[in-house]
Amino acid sequence: MSKAGVWIKAFRLRTLPLALSSILTGSFLAIGYGKYDWKIIVFSIITTLFLQILSNLANDYGDAVKGTDNANRVGPERTVQSGEITREQMKKAIIIFASLSLISGVTLLYFAFGSNYIPALIFFAVGLVSIIAAVKYTVGSKAYGYAGLGDMFVFIFFGIVGVMGTFYLNTHVFDWKVLLPASAIGMFSAGVLNLNNMRDIDNDTVSDKNTIPVRIGYVNSKKYHLILILGGWILILAWLMTRKNDWSQFIILAALPLFLIDVFAVLSITDKAKLDPYLRKLAIKTFLVSLLFGVALIL
Repeated sequence: MSKAGVWIKAFRLRTLPLALSSILTGSFLAIGYGKYDWKIIVFSIITTLFLQILSNLANDYGDAVKGTDNANRVGPERTVQSGEITREQMKKAIIIFASLSLISGVTLLYFAFGSNYIPALIFFAVGLVSIIAAVKYTVGSKAYGYAGLGDMFVFIFFGIVGVMGTFYLNTHVFDWKVLLPASAIGMFSAGVLNLNNMRDIDNDTVSDKNTIPVRIGYVNSKKYHLILILGGWILILAWLMTRKNDWSQFIILAALPLFLIDVFAVLSITDKAKLDPYLRKLAIKTFLVSLLFGVALIL
């Protein structure tokens, strides 16, 4: 594989649709509200992509350093683990993408708030926390991913912060109803992480990576996954009920059967390696839901 191909592999492009789902959902909600700015939407997307790649690189580095990425790991081989990228090279890449995230985020805040410094400083602080969270998932002695807190952080940043933050950056309005789709996207995103952790449960157990599946066991993790997916759809239905006079919004439900097919397939899987394709499927279907929000709110 060429060096460029190795770095693309490290970027984990298959995770990017999931990262974009929250930004697109928040953007479409803002467009439906009637207040939006294409510059804000574009830089929200760019900043999120930088943050997601940063998180992926940091995860590659952190798990390799801790020995969690090893020959017993079920998922795809990582680049630092395989020696395709050295630890020093990866640390430099992490610094580069943290810097790109910061620069893009500051530009986003300029377009969103101009000289209105108070909300800009608040969102700047949120941005800094996002960068730190992207790195600290697996890096450092107190990596929160090793304490079983990854799902909570994914729910917050991929759901609440991603959707509601994008909506507010465009509209400068807080609407409690946006919490419903924001939480739904957060739960679907946590579902992707849960599938990843279910797949890796055996290796994580011996590596002292105390994810939720490690803590509650494989069988209970399936029940937890069902709760995340069904809970997300209940929240979407609740949001639809707030717009009951606009029946066109119910086009979003077209994606529901696709989610149910996969979640019931996951419940029947005993060979953990067979969970891997369902990570990609859930990420893509979450992205589909965000696009259906666009169809429902714009057309």
